[in-house]
Amino acid sequence: MKKNKSEKPQGPGVLKIIQTVAAGALGVQSSKRREEDFGSHSPWPYVIGALLFTGLFIGTLIVVVQVVLSGR
Repeated sequence: MKKNKSEKPQGPGVLKIIQTVAAGALGVQSSKRREEDFGSHSPWPYVIGALLFTGLFIGTLIVVVQVVLSGR
């Protein structure tokens, strides 16, 4: 069977992006997985995922600090 030339290759799924960003943030991402992620796809989904993760992480830290300080 021939593939239709107008078909785009599938990008990474949302779950794969979340797994990659979480593993990278925790420092447990293997070099093989990292090369696989960035070798075959555009880096933009991962960049956007990392920015969202960073924003959520900072927001969570701010909320935790506010809760702890309000309990004084």
